[in-house]
This record gives sequence, structure tokens and C-alpha cells, in this order.
Amino acid sequence: MKERTTYSGAADGGVRDLLRTEGLSLLAVAVALYGHIGGDWRVFALLFLVPDVSFAGYLAGPRVGALSYNVMHAMIAPLVLGAAGMAFGSRTGVSLSLIWLAHIGFDRALGYGLKHAKGFGFTHLGRIGKLATES
Repeated sequence: MKERTTYSGAADGGVRDLLRTEGLSLLAVAVALYGHIGGDWRVFALLFLVPDVSFAGYLAGPRVGALSYNVMHAMIAPLVLGAAGMAFGSRTGVSLSLIWLAHIGFDRALGYGLKHAKGFGFTHLGRIGKLATES
């Protein structure tokens, strides 16, 4: 009898590796561009972890936590911010966008993907933490 597998909604195998490599590439390019525009590295260090303040949403439960985390860890907002910064000649907007994108790339490279409402450990890149070892 053929064994049934269930689909978790998370990338695995080569697809997961590709997505993590994309994250590492995003981090490298954002950092390189930040350096290229002459960004202040003290500001970079100060703001790099700011998107993780979104973890506080988990105090209101996994659904709100996933939403708040995903809003701050999807690339849409920083890309729009960067485009607006370029369109309006705002170096601050471009700098903030690059720091934010670098953070997202860093998280993705480490395997921290966008969250599912089931809980923090369920991501689009697979399970993390204690859940990663469970079947």
C-alpha cells in the first residue's frame, strides 16, 4: 500500500534551499547597496532588528501574531518605501528600505519564513524551533 503524505503548506527540500539562498542574496545585495549609497552603519545596526518588534503581536494570540509578523517581514512595504524614496529623492526612505530588506533577507536565510496562524513555529519555509524535529 502506498504511503500517504500530507502537505504542510511549507516549502521543503530543494525549494526550501532555493528560498533560503534567495534570502541570503537579498541580505547581501541590500547591505552592498546600503554601503554604496553611503549609509551610516551605526543607524543600520540600530535599526536592523526593529522589524522583530512585530513579535509582540503574539501576545494577542497566534493569528494576530502571524499577521503582525508577516506585515513586517513581507517585502512589499520596504520595496514600496524604497521606490517612493527613489521617486521623491529621499535618501532616508531608500536607507530605511535597504535596512528592512536586509533584515528580511537575514531571517529568510536562517529559515525564518512568513508565519502561519497555527503558531510561530509554522512558516512558509518549514517548521522552526522544537517543531522542526517533530513529524
